[in-house]
Amino acid sequence: MKFGVLGPSTNTIVQPDFDDLRPRGVTNHYARIHVDNAQAISNETFMAGAWKISDNTHDAVRRALTCKPNHLVMGMSAVTFFGGAEGGRKWREQVEQVAGLGVTTGSEATAAALQAYGGIRKIAFLSPYFPTANAEVRNFLADYGFETVRDIALERPSWIAIAETTEDMVRDTFHRLDGDDVDALIQVGTNLDCMRFAAGAEAWLGKPVIAINTATYWHALRTAGIADQIDGFGRLMAEF
Repeated sequence: MKFGVLGPSTNTIVQPDFDDLRPRGVTNHYARIHVDNAQAISNETFMAGAWKISDNTHDAVRRALTCKPNHLVMGMSAVTFFGGAEGGRKWREQVEQVAGLGVTTGSEATAAALQAYGGIRKIAFLSPYFPTANAEVRNFLADYGFETVRDIALERPSWIAIAETTEDMVRDTFHRLDGDDVDALIQVGTNLDCMRFAAGAEAWLGKPVIAINTATYWHALRTAGIADQIDGFGRLMAEF
């Protein structure tokens, strides 16, 4: 099984994360979406940078297709939340039309992961985004029936700086998000290193903690009919 993986050229986290999650017999073939290391210093500059990544996606798709992959996996997530469930669906369908293949997006994978656990209604999430983009994530999740109790935008100052977010920052943010009024915790933003931390946090919190890279690759595997269960990355990969 060959996955074509699409990610921003500034993203240094999603490629190794996806490689760590792949079962034997699955290979990942990464095509970089060209984008400069935009300085995200406001809601407006963050959103403009996110749309720039979106605008360059189709060229990267065409490059990925030259290895004849079986399925495409989006290693970028912000724009896939924009416009709610309908906006996310339309964005995915546009990529599928170019590719002639099925596409897994982080937004829809996150919703599917929450549904797989079952019994989740109230969530809290963190992102490296700015508040305007967090509002889009809240709106998207609301369309799937999930209420956001709390969310925190880390407002990282550039695309590369997202990958430089420290574990201490992530730990502090999860502590601020958690509470008895939350059924599950989520991390979005594919260049934020959180996959293993989320798995550990899930064990000590006793509730679902979902990292978007884990959810995305899990969704791609299951969509492709691959049911391998993998330990060490949380209940999602191990049980569902």
